[in-house]
Amino acid sequence: MKRLSLQWRITLMTVLLIGVACVSMNLLLCFSGVHYMDAIGESIQSNTIGGSPDFFDPETAGENGDFTIVIDGAQEKFYITNWYITAAVTALSGVLAYFVTKHALKPLRSFTSQVEKVQLNNLADMKINENVIKEFQQLSRSFNQMLERLNNAFAAQRQFTGNAAHELRTPLALMQAQLELFSAEHPDVLPETAKFLSLLQEQTERLTQMTKTLLEMSNVQQVERNERLQLAPMIDEIFTDLELLAEKKGVSLQAEGDGIMTGSDTLIYRLLFNLTENAVNYNRQGGLVRISVVQEQEKIIIRVSDTGYGIPEEFQRSIFQQFFRVDKSRSRTFGGAGLGLALVWEIAALHGGSVRVAESSDSGTTIAAELPRSGNHAADPKNETL
Repeated sequence: MKRLSLQWRITLMTVLLIGVACVSMNLLLCFSGVHYMDAIGESIQSNTIGGSPDFFDPETAGENGDFTIVIDGAQEKFYITNWYITAAVTALSGVLAYFVTKHALKPLRSFTSQVEKVQLNNLADMKINENVIKEFQQLSRSFNQMLERLNNAFAAQRQFTGNAAHELRTPLALMQAQLELFSAEHPDVLPETAKFLSLLQEQTERLTQMTKTLLEMSNVQQVERNERLQLAPMIDEIFTDLELLAEKKGVSLQAEGDGIMTGSDTLIYRLLFNLTENAVNYNRQGGLVRISVVQEQEKIIIRVSDTGYGIPEEFQRSIFQQFFRVDKSRSRTFGGAGLGLALVWEIAALHGGSVRVAESSDSGTTIAAELPRSGNHAADPKNETL
């Protein structure tokens, strides 16, 4: 029963109620009809003259003539006809109930469709019209209030993140400059001191990159997304920027395909850069990173594949969460803070697309990003109502 839709549940309940009512009415009618048939028969028999009854002939019978009506099989026919009528009425009622219920549940389906469109970045634009049928008014009002609370909470979170990152940026820059200056002025320090200074510089650089990413994530929704982009030249530029890192790891970079879309040049570049850099960092020595772009009629599919160690299935959704790292020791080695893929997910969502782990095994991982070509980003749907 739980697997049935609400429409089928209401239909079956309606058919059951109508069926019980028809059967009850049928039994009452049969009992009443048979009772009166017997009464009529007894009354006629009491007035019959002779051993066999007369038959009624409307042409020869007088006004006060004695006659007898013989009812042969009337009761049986009465039973059968009533049950046929009961079955027909029940079946017809079920069909009508199905279509009437479908029409009655149309506002609920519209409400469900709108709820499915809600994303983190379009909470303020997805309020539902509260001028609906009475049964849905309170539901619509509560849903809109929930969206408003969520939007305020996320806005406060983004503002705090941006403010904290902004405040940390200047002290970190000063620390980094002081460490570099000290290392340049004291080249003959003890090996232990040199190792400690190197560690400080690495961690300061890591904190600086984390702060930069947090600032980007806090401001990402204010970026315009109406530029015409060609992806192949952008991928070539990313390969140039990551050439030194790839050579250090002995990783080969390959690209195939091209596509044209509408979006933010800065954000799409960051999306591709983060995916490619992640594929290089977590690849095997002498491995391969391949980016393929497939342009379809309404969307572009970007696949970034590596020959790394794979991602366990239980972590394939979690890797797009902020500060999540599958292997924390390896992430620290590469200076990762668990924000790169979270930024990728947010950029894809802002453009009305999605990103996921398409496949992963011991021989490598493929991450697929699907983006609309027309620039119908998630913030566009406004004032959609039931």
